[in-house]
Amino acid sequence: MSKYPYRQDREELKELLQQYDNLRTGRSHSFIEEDSFEKIIDYFDEKDEIVKALEAAEFAIQQYPYSSSILLRKCDLLIAGKKYREALFFLEEAELLDSSDINLYILKTDAYLALDQQGKAAAVLETALNYFEGDEKIELLFELADVYDDYENFDKVFDCLKIILQMDPNNEEALYKICFWTDFTGRNEEGIRLHQQIIEDYPFSELAWFNLAAAYQGIKLYEKAIDAYLYAVAIDEKFDYAWRNMGDAYLRIRKYREAIEVLQKVLELARPEDVIYEAIGHCFDKLQNYAQARFNYRKAAHLNLDDTQLYYKIACTYMNEGVWESAIKNLQIAMRTRRMQPEYNLAMGQCYMEQGKIEEAVQYFGNVVKARPKNTNGWLELLKCLYHARCFEEGLEYVEHALVLTNIKPIFIFYKSAFLLASGKSKEAIVQLEAGMDKNPKLIKKLIELNPSILQSQLVVEVIARFKRNKSI
Repeated sequence: MSKYPYRQDREELKELLQQYDNLRTGRSHSFIEEDSFEKIIDYFDEKDEIVKALEAAEFAIQQYPYSSSILLRKCDLLIAGKKYREALFFLEEAELLDSSDINLYILKTDAYLALDQQGKAAAVLETALNYFEGDEKIELLFELADVYDDYENFDKVFDCLKIILQMDPNNEEALYKICFWTDFTGRNEEGIRLHQQIIEDYPFSELAWFNLAAAYQGIKLYEKAIDAYLYAVAIDEKFDYAWRNMGDAYLRIRKYREAIEVLQKVLELARPEDVIYEAIGHCFDKLQNYAQARFNYRKAAHLNLDDTQLYYKIACTYMNEGVWESAIKNLQIAMRTRRMQPEYNLAMGQCYMEQGKIEEAVQYFGNVVKARPKNTNGWLELLKCLYHARCFEEGLEYVEHALVLTNIKPIFIFYKSAFLLASGKSKEAIVQLEAGMDKNPKLIKKLIELNPSILQSQLVVEVIARFKRNKSI
């Protein structure tokens, strides 16, 4: 054996290319072996010299007119050169020479796909499946799955992957792909049965356990999903996607402490991601551990500088603690690029209202109703603010706008009654209160929340009592 095989191969190729050049220029009629011609064609192809590669293929065909492999190389080059119809013509010729070469069907598929004839591409592969077994059949099924994906027949993609796994239950590529397509097509029950069968035969397949868990998760059987994920990570402790999905499942069933533990494991195994820190922050938020929630939201914000929502979430933790200035500072950061975001303006208005800065609060609540004039929440906050600031005339004006823009939502009839009562217009207030009670008597609770002392009015108490006698409140 040569001490330097690479150098020997290079010398052999150099000699081959010289022989081919002599043949091409007519300086000699030396005989070149078929596999040597394939090396010459590959050399030009790898250098992206398609024209030269095609020319070499033509010379090869002259010497080996019955070689289907050379003809298929020519067709491959024609497809690379975007000569699809010409390639299909020669592929028919190649099929007459040898119909048992899998590359024949793959090249036909490529040509039909390039011509945007996905139906013909699928038909070629569907026919070819009858001629092959084992690994070659699996290769064709993968090709067919890609074709079905290309013309959006997604259930057929799932079917192809399912057949592959029935043939080869440990096929990693199929196991990875079918997880996505099970969820995308919503065929979770079928996915569960398929992977349960695989696990019966191969109980240590972590991918099968993962896919089973994901299918359970797809139909909201989160406890079963968690059990299956636990098997997956027992087999492969470093299976970070299983830990990640398990964390999501714990979140869905509101087991926040367990979710935190699992998601922290993800941070140990994989590169830190903002979504993981944000999810951990959310869990601490729900557990009312606002300091830890902020810590994780800030970690997420450092990894994703463009996500203003994270600063809004930090602000909400401060609002929950009544630390209004800190909340405002974080909302100001969130609003640098999204000044009119209704959610942020609503929170800012609430902060200023809590501080007794009514003018500023009204300004931000006003932004909310401008952005979402048909949304109830913005109007309610604005009207509450005006009521507590004793701006009753202005409140009456805005409540009329709210009624018109929200298609006379009953809650605003109650609010109108409150403003009229506060303005000393008792008769009009009682008329509105009766109208509100007639539409939705349960909303009286919202009116009492707005001003509990309203129950000191004998007129109001009489209306409530009358409706209690006649209807259930």
